[in-house]
Amino acid sequence: MIAILEKRLELSKLNYSDDTYDDVEEMLHDLEDDFNEKYGDQLEDILEKVHLKHCPESDVLLPTAYLAKKFVETADGEIEIGKKEGVEVEWIEDPVANARLVLLPAPTRFLLMTPKGIDIVWEAE
Repeated sequence: MIAILEKRLELSKLNYSDDTYDDVEEMLHDLEDDFNEKYGDQLEDILEKVHLKHCPESDVLLPTAYLAKKFVETADGEIEIGKKEGVEVEWIEDPVANARLVLLPAPTRFLLMTPKGIDIVWEAE
């Protein structure tokens, strides 16, 4: 998961006209495919439960869709993300609110970002 996030960060710093853009993008897609193949079924089961509880009207997507495209790693090793990361979902408490589900590593967890704040809705044991 970290490798995908790092490759997304690398890609976000490149312009389409950059000679290495296509190669980096292809490496990113390969990493995402490998991740979905290895962890997809397990994470999709978790996502189905999270969706059922918090956003039942929203479709479950591939786990890599929920990963942040851009992030900042702080000095203490935490990851900070923007308000537009992850997947927009129809939150059961306020369907018109801008709510998003995000998958983060270390520990692996899903966050639900809503106007009320950020909640960890699932975390690996």
